Amino acid sequence: MSTPTIGVFDSGFGGLTVLRELLPLIPGAHYIYLGDTARLPYGAKSQATIARYAVESARFLEARGANLLVIACNTATALALEDIREAISIPVVGVIEPGAHAALHAITTNLSSRPDHPKNLSSRPERSEVERPASPPASPQVLVLATAATVQSHAYRDTCARLGLHATEMACPLLVPLVEEGWTDHPVTRDVLRIYLTAALTRCNPQAVLLGCTHYPLIAAPIESMLRELGSSAIVIDSAQATAHATKEALAKTLGHPVPQGPGNSQVPQGFSLGSHSPEEIGAGSPGLKPGVSPATFECFATDSIEKFQRLGTQFLHHPITNIQLLDIGG
Repeated sequence: MSTPTIGVFDSGFGGLTVLRELLPLIPGAHYIYLGDTARLPYGAKSQATIARYAVESARFLEARGANLLVIACNTATALALEDIREAISIPVVGVIEPGAHAALHAITTNLSSRPDHPKNLSSRPERSEVERPASPPASPQVLVLATAATVQSHAYRDTCARLGLHATEMACPLLVPLVEEGWTDHPVTRDVLRIYLTAALTRCNPQAVLLGCTHYPLIAAPIESMLRELGSSAIVIDSAQATAHATKEALAKTLGHPVPQGPGNSQVPQGFSLGSHSPEEIGAGSPGLKPGVSPATFECFATDSIEKFQRLGTQFLHHPITNIQLLDIGG
């Protein structure tokens, strides 16, 4: 498999934040993105309907030549992951487990660096039990910000529990429309974040805040700023970024050898057009692209609203999407 093909699927535009992280991380791949915009939002549908829609999209991407599928949608991952894995024969990466693992890693790293951690206390002068600070909590706390459908599935709660984390899930239904409106740095968005986070922090004292919706990376900075304003030092975890790294690991297993290294940043290199039917190159001439690594190619499909997809897709990907193919995969 000299040039791997990675299929990326979402019910709409949010999955482009995952693609944005993948492009510089795995530069030599061919990417196929499918946004099922005709049938969003998935969160308002039944589990059976979501699974049917997701399986149809997964089968399309496999038939298109994908060697690996990324479900860049929290709702589809929460409610249709096993259905998708049973329906297709290629490896599948969802967004929930990588995000939970990233939260565990961040919390563990942060706690182990604290001066009151047991491994650090052993190298310091002995103190009385009265003076010794309490040990880190047995079950570190994670605050998961997500859509109502993802929260109702409790997929993050259950995944975090398997990793020894206690998750508090908070539905934030107003954030997706605010992001799609382009109000990522707007006073209204900051006011909404203050309301949601104030309510959440009365329920828990998290060491990490996990962004459980692929729209939310676009407001990661305002979320972190509001947490600090409210007195929380929690680490903000971008599940899109975590999913990209999990995809790289899964692809290495599929290939049987390490994936060529890209620039390693989280930005699409500037100056490159993203194409579709006749895939255009992405990353040619990038200063971070190692010698011998081919630039990525890209094609994009949407099931409705091509013009809207181009407008919002540019916002999510941080780069223009010049060509999108309209796709009909059923009702």
